[in-house]
Amino acid sequence: MKYIISLVLSLCFYVCNAQEFEAKVNINHAQVQGTDVSIFDNLKQTVEQFFNDRQWTGLQFQKNERIQVVFNITVTKHDLSENTFTCTALVQASRPVYNSSYSTIIYNNKDGNFDFQFAQFDQLNFSDEMVDNQLTALLAYYAYLILGLDLDTFAPLGGTEILERCVNLVNNAQNLGFTGWTSFDDMRNRFAIINDYMSEAMKPFRQLQYDYYRNGLDQMAADVDKGRSAITETITTNLKKAHEDKPLSLLPQIWTDYKKDELQNIYKGKGTQKEKESVYEVLSDINPSQSTYWDNVRK
Repeated sequence: MKYIISLVLSLCFYVCNAQEFEAKVNINHAQVQGTDVSIFDNLKQTVEQFFNDRQWTGLQFQKNERIQVVFNITVTKHDLSENTFTCTALVQASRPVYNSSYSTIIYNNKDGNFDFQFAQFDQLNFSDEMVDNQLTALLAYYAYLILGLDLDTFAPLGGTEILERCVNLVNNAQNLGFTGWTSFDDMRNRFAIINDYMSEAMKPFRQLQYDYYRNGLDQMAADVDKGRSAITETITTNLKKAHEDKPLSLLPQIWTDYKKDELQNIYKGKGTQKEKESVYEVLSDINPSQSTYWDNVRK
């Protein structure tokens, strides 16, 4: 009996540590009137459970290695008779930096068409072979995208396999009839993000992920100058080349939008003037709207 209990506990420990995510869902339903708020509470619980409890890969993640994900969902309309939700979502993912208490953002973007159907107490099920539910397709998309980005930060092009699953999901989800899955919607939607990221012209941008996080931030606890030097090198080569090779892609701009505070802290008052100026030139060319931050980079 003791052996059985011990085995069960061991298996529970294994499963718990296999999970890749620690996701939190925030739902703002202030714009919706006349709906029992319990449905939003149930939606939050259901989405968190689906995202966190499912094992998306065969990889093992210790609890302190899990990717932190936040879904800030704003409901603009809810039709109880059709069980439809019209929403936008701000999705942010962070991973821990090696040998520190700091977490760094690896993705942050607004999904302007986070629309789906959901009835209270629905059970969410998902299969790569049968993409037939908009909500599970949305969650699987972000699971695969974020996992792929995370793996790219630990090995050059390390997330390719899981990102290809994301591409396949997008292709299959186009039959669902919801906005955001096709190339005709806009340049910042779900299709555009994964399509650009996996294009041959954006390989330098994928290399940037590894150089910036693994060779840069992860090295800073041991050697700040060495880590900053790696970040400078990849910004002035890979980020610059990705922007030049595919100037219509919004990925470099989106990346600089969510890295602006971090980049400001890395360079302000630190490093040589030459490296600060070279980084400033690249960032200013890609995203001039954030000039206040880039001015601080070269101070």
